[in-house]
Amino acid sequence: MRPNIWTRTLVGVSAVVGLAAGGIATAGTSFAASESKPVASSVSSDVTVLAVNNLGLSTTEAKYVQCWIQDYWGYTGALDGQLGTNSWKALQRWLKAHWGYNDSIDGIVGPNTIKALQRDLKAYHGYTGAIDGIAGSGTKAAFKDFAADSRQYC
Repeated sequence: MRPNIWTRTLVGVSAVVGLAAGGIATAGTSFAASESKPVASSVSSDVTVLAVNNLGLSTTEAKYVQCWIQDYWGYTGALDGQLGTNSWKALQRWLKAHWGYNDSIDGIVGPNTIKALQRDLKAYHGYTGAIDGIAGSGTKAAFKDFAADSRQYC
């Protein structure tokens, strides 16, 4: 009978140790998972801070804009149809020189960037809305016209 008691004890201790080890292993991952917190955004849905903001342009249309800013405003990035921070920095240089952009050259598509863009779009690309810094449907449609005019630079 004695060997049977030792076997039971060994199996019981192994089970307790296994459960404890498994509990510790999963506790580490469950605590790690609870540490992540969602990031709240206070940015409006009309004007957003994104790595890429094509303002409704297709990648082909955005590539046309990139060709134009490459030729005239110091854009040195890829012609990939993704208007990212460096594309918008080049556009902000143009907007600052000609369209009343008075903020920092940071590549962020905020209300001041949109207002300056709207001034050009109103003068040359059929925009009829307010200079309000909101990239609504009228601004986006006029920006498509701007992109079409930029096609010749690619």
